[in-house]
Amino acid sequence: MTDEVITEAHEGVLTITLNRPESKNAVNRALALRMVEAIDELEKNPDLRAAIITGAGGTFCSGMDLKAFVSGETPHIEGRGFGGVTEYMPKKPLLAAIEGYALAGGFELAISCDLIVAADTAKFGIPEVKRGLAAAAGGLCKLPKQIPYRIAMEMALTGDFFDAERAAGLGLINHVVPEGKALEATKELAAKIAANGPLAVTASKQVVYSAQDWDSSEMNEHQNKILSPVFVSEDAIEGATAFAEKRPPNWKGK
Repeated sequence: MTDEVITEAHEGVLTITLNRPESKNAVNRALALRMVEAIDELEKNPDLRAAIITGAGGTFCSGMDLKAFVSGETPHIEGRGFGGVTEYMPKKPLLAAIEGYALAGGFELAISCDLIVAADTAKFGIPEVKRGLAAAAGGLCKLPKQIPYRIAMEMALTGDFFDAERAAGLGLINHVVPEGKALEATKELAAKIAANGPLAVTASKQVVYSAQDWDSSEMNEHQNKILSPVFVSEDAIEGATAFAEKRPPNWKGK
């Protein structure tokens, strides 16, 4: 029996590979539970600065394992959501490297990440309505915040797919790369993040994510509560000193 999720850590970046290629990485409960373990490792290990979610076998994720669903199994984990990810925001950056299909729950896993890199042959969609279901793992709620309202509505009601070029044009993904290069390109992006001050990165992520729901009158107050500790940290002094001394910084995360 293969492990449903494979993890590999390298230079501060944890690569999390969905490993059910025979079912196009469809999510069953075992995979979801392994995803929780992987995200917990990201959160607890101070040497890890970011994580990448990708899929084995040339595809990202086709969504929920419908055979398991029919048998009564659920891939939703309490407090974490579908696949152990969609209702939980890690403090550290989460990136998606997409080849092939990111559909239904697989698409919802992708849009739960902070950054997305996709191959030019990738396909995206929430086709749940075609199966008498609905995109309840965040697709209907998160998508209208990430792309124009009417495009999100069309996707939700028709279940049609769209390609990487259109996704990039809508601002849904960060980079489009040649087929087979998504993981390589995502690792390069993650390495840039991992090289930065960890306190500054996590605080910046929190502000960007939270600011979508802040009223303009309270924006500065909320931001300052999150960012003030960064400016008085040891890392802030180290970053300035390293710049003056023309050397790479030695981050301590405090």
